[in-house]
Amino acid sequence: MNSEQQRALLLRMADLMEAGLKTQTEPVPETEREFAGILDELRKLDPNDIKAKMVISGFVDHPYGPDKQRCMECMYYLVHREWCDLPELAVPVKADWWCRLWRI
Repeated sequence: MNSEQQRALLLRMADLMEAGLKTQTEPVPETEREFAGILDELRKLDPNDIKAKMVISGFVDHPYGPDKQRCMECMYYLVHREWCDLPELAVPVKADWWCRLWRI
């Protein structure tokens, strides 16, 4: 994906959330098994089905939870690319976004 495509996808994702896309923020996986279950759901999707990826992974466009977690502190976040490097997602993200696959 080139930088222009990445920017377009980032804007599309932002627009979906701004328009009120309802995503599955709960339950946040507490065990490896629960985490793996969400990854299994994502693997079944067409890799280009961004909306479904966002719904299943629970994307929101703001910090989340009592600790105000955000992509910026997630182990999968690539700062210089504004990118989620979790293979099942592999999407551009903003630093202040969050999803339930957040990991430290």
